[in-house]
Amino acid sequence: MAQTYDWLVVGGGLTGAALAYELQKVGFRVLLVERHVFPQGATRFSYGGIPYWSGTTPLTQQLCREGIALHRQLSAELEVDTEFRELPLLLTISCSDDPVAIAKLYASCAIAPMILGVEAVRQMEPLIDPRYINGAVHFAHAHANPLALLAGYLKGFQARGGTVIHDAVVKLCFDKRRVVGVASSTAEYGAEQVVLCAGGWTRGILSTAGITCPIYFTHAELLEIAPHSHNLHLRCMVMPANPARYQLEADTASELLWSVLGEELSPPSVDAGAIQLRDGTIRLGQLSRVLTDPDATVNATESEHLIRRETARILPAIASLPATWHRCLVAYSHDGLPLVGKVPRYQGLHLFSGFTSPMVYVPPLARRFAQYVSGTEDSLIPQLAPDRLRLV
Repeated sequence: MAQTYDWLVVGGGLTGAALAYELQKVGFRVLLVERHVFPQGATRFSYGGIPYWSGTTPLTQQLCREGIALHRQLSAELEVDTEFRELPLLLTISCSDDPVAIAKLYASCAIAPMILGVEAVRQMEPLIDPRYINGAVHFAHAHANPLALLAGYLKGFQARGGTVIHDAVVKLCFDKRRVVGVASSTAEYGAEQVVLCAGGWTRGILSTAGITCPIYFTHAELLEIAPHSHNLHLRCMVMPANPARYQLEADTASELLWSVLGEELSPPSVDAGAIQLRDGTIRLGQLSRVLTDPDATVNATESEHLIRRETARILPAIASLPATWHRCLVAYSHDGLPLVGKVPRYQGLHLFSGFTSPMVYVPPLARRFAQYVSGTEDSLIPQLAPDRLRLV
C-alpha cells in the first residue's frame, strides 16, 4: 500500500476536522476521510454549548480555560464566522428536586453557579413555564454554531494543503501489528499514522480488527425547528440540572454489557432542553437510547412524542412547534473523558474520540495532540491515553 501521507484522519466531524487542521498546521501531510459530503453525525445536531465553567479537576479546568480562550479567537484564525457568543445557561431544577442538593452537584466546578428561584428564572427566560420547576442553576456560558466551526476548520485545513476524500471506511489495514491505512469497499488509503475520530462509529471500526475498545455510544435523538416556522426568541440555552443521560452512560459503560450486538441496555431517557441558533433554528431534545447496534431501527414517532411531552413541561410554546426528527451517535467512556493517544499493542493507530463535551475540549486537545506528536512535551495528553482504561 502506497503511503503518501503522514497522518490519516478517519471522520470529518468536529473532532476529525479540528485534528486534521492542527496536524496540517504543524507540518504533517494529512488525509481526512469522511463518508458524508454534508455532515450527518453528532456535529450536525450538536447544541453547540461551550461549558467552560464545568471543569472539576486540574485537567478539565485547564482544558476549559484553553477551550474558551481558543473559541474567542478562532473566527479570526480560521477566517470564518463561527457565530461565537456569550450565552446564559439555565439548568432547570424539577419540582421533585431540592435546589440545595442540586447545587452540591456543581460545587466543584471551576466557576461557581448561581441558584435562581422560580421568579428569577422566569425573568431570564420568559418561555419557561414556572409551574414545573423549582428554580434553576445559572452559569455564564458560551455558544458557537457547530457547523460554522466545522466549516472553518475544513477551510483552514485545505488552505494549508490538506486533502479531504469522501468515502466510508469499513476496516483498518495492517502489516502485522502495524496499522498502515484504512479501506473502504472500493479503495485503500495509506499513511504512516492513522487516528480514529469517528465518534460513535469508532467502536465498530476497531471491532473489525478484533480490537475491544472501552468506548461506547448512545443513539441521541432530537427535534429541529426551522427558523421560518416561528417567531419565538429563546434568550438562554436551557437544559436540566440533573440530566438523566449521564446516569444512563455510567450504568452502561461496561464491556460485559456491550458484548452482544443488537441489545438495548437501558430504557430511553429524555433530558428536556433547547437551544436557538443565531439564524433562528431551534434544537429540542434530547432523547438517549443505548442500543449496541449502531444501525438499530428506532420508532421515530414514539421518540418525537416523548421529546415533546417532556419539553412541554418546561418550554410549552416551543414543544408544540412543527419540527423534524433526527438521530446521531454520541460517543462516551466510563470516566467521562475522551480517549486520546496510541492504541496499546498496535503501532500506527491512535484514538481521538469519546468527547462528552466536544465544543470545549476538542479545540485545545486537537492543538495539544498535534504539537505532542510533532515532538513537543505535554503533561495532559498522556492522562487521556486509551491505556488508562482496559483496552485489549
